[in-house]
Amino acid sequence: MSVVLDAETPAASGGAGTCLVVDDSRVVRKVARRILEGSGFAVEEAENGSVALDACRRQLPGCVLLDWNMPVMDGLEFLKALRAEFGPDDPKVLFCTTENDIERIAAAIEVGAQEYIMKPFDEEILLGKLAQVGLL
Repeated sequence: MSVVLDAETPAASGGAGTCLVVDDSRVVRKVARRILEGSGFAVEEAENGSVALDACRRQLPGCVLLDWNMPVMDGLEFLKALRAEFGPDDPKVLFCTTENDIERIAAAIEVGAQEYIMKPFDEEILLGKLAQVGLL
């Protein structure tokens, strides 16, 4: 899905005002989109890591909201590829998953995620994490 931005949109530069939501669940993507757009973010969606990596190559977002368990390319594989191609700092990556094993959380942070959100999440949790990484 493409997002059309005009010069009046803070996200037009492709900076922190854009968020790529990567999740194989259409429902999760829709919920995240509503929260993010309600806070002024432009949103693009991807159903797996491979589609997400292609989207990042077209326009690097300011942040990525990333599921762990997906077909084709999972979240950790995507994150490794993202960091190898674009560096360690940008975009900001927030893992959003049901995985709650401390070793898996540590692995995600070690590979380059800035934050970790447990599903289910709500607006307060998501916006709080975005604020913690400096995007709000």
